[in-house]
Amino acid sequence: MPDRAPQPVDRQLPTEEARDLITLVRDIVQREIAPRAAEEEEAGHFPREVFSLLSDSGLLGLPYDAEFGGGDQPYEVYLQVLEELAAARLTVGLGVSVHSLACHALAGYGTKEQQSEHLPAMLGGGLLGAYCLSEPASGSDAASLRTKAVRDGDDWVITGTKAWITHGGVADFYTVLARTGVEGPRGITAFLVPGDAHGLNAAVPEKKMGMKGSPTAQLHFDGVRIPDSRRLGEEGQGFAIALSALDSGRLGIAACAVGVAQAALDEALEYATGRKQFGRPIADFQGLRFMLADMATRIEAGRALYLSAARLRDAGRPFSQQAAMAKLFCTDAAMSVTTDAVQVLGGYGYTQDFPVERFMREAKVLQIVEGTNQIQRMVIARHLAGPETR
Repeated sequence: MPDRAPQPVDRQLPTEEARDLITLVRDIVQREIAPRAAEEEEAGHFPREVFSLLSDSGLLGLPYDAEFGGGDQPYEVYLQVLEELAAARLTVGLGVSVHSLACHALAGYGTKEQQSEHLPAMLGGGLLGAYCLSEPASGSDAASLRTKAVRDGDDWVITGTKAWITHGGVADFYTVLARTGVEGPRGITAFLVPGDAHGLNAAVPEKKMGMKGSPTAQLHFDGVRIPDSRRLGEEGQGFAIALSALDSGRLGIAACAVGVAQAALDEALEYATGRKQFGRPIADFQGLRFMLADMATRIEAGRALYLSAARLRDAGRPFSQQAAMAKLFCTDAAMSVTTDAVQVLGGYGYTQDFPVERFMREAKVLQIVEGTNQIQRMVIARHLAGPETR
């Protein structure tokens, strides 16, 4: 069997503009992201310069309205861009997904005045965002969050701690969910907090098993004062805003997972067709051929699932159940595919000479972020069988 280099994904895109967009992304990936990904991840380097380039190229606001500097692209196109970026470096792909998540509350629930004032810089002005929902004692049970926002005249004063914040300490703005009223989901409100707000401090970033180039940190709000003009939506509407954002964000995670899995398959395929044992390429052996076939099938199924959910979203139809399914399946598939890729490479797969060990470490976090896969199963089951009886 001759050596066979992996080919780019043959994408079904709705417009010529979308095809040009993917070409642009692949060019940026090849020139600016992939060549340095392994070295910078190992060094823990956050590629702010890459996010600036993506912003300048119109790639940080793709699913949002052109009126405010967005790309006016359907979600099925935006997600395929995320997949391409994540295949090159998950820190970048996931970072773009988190930034889009952070823009969601303002774009979907802000007033026209708020949108005109803030969205252009957020979508195409070089700013980078973060999303602040989780806390040290409220992760999956997000409705129990304790960070408080207290009204003081025309201002709000925010006090508390947020945890597991991607871009914590480096973001220019934070979409923050804080308690303004009663216990439970009805007492939560969303706010847009500038990254340099007085009283806002980031802890030392977490030391993670993967995605070392993406800072994840606690944020401490010590009497952070912001005007009421930075409240997003109505008082008490924050939890509904958060859930709406997470439905879309889960599709971003699904696309990133497929990107990591595709990168792992490409590496395994290139190795298996080039590595010879017993006088022939190891890809000739049925055991490995079947592994590669299963890996490719999981990737294709995951891609089809997230694109199907995206098309529902683009059509204005309910997609929460499908988003949970896509996040669940794609991230589990990524964990399986990356683990198999390490196995295909054997001892070499366990070394840092090849990227598959990094892919495997990175895939794990995708089963956890934006709702663990156990939470996704709960969401799916509620759609199927209704709420649990108490």
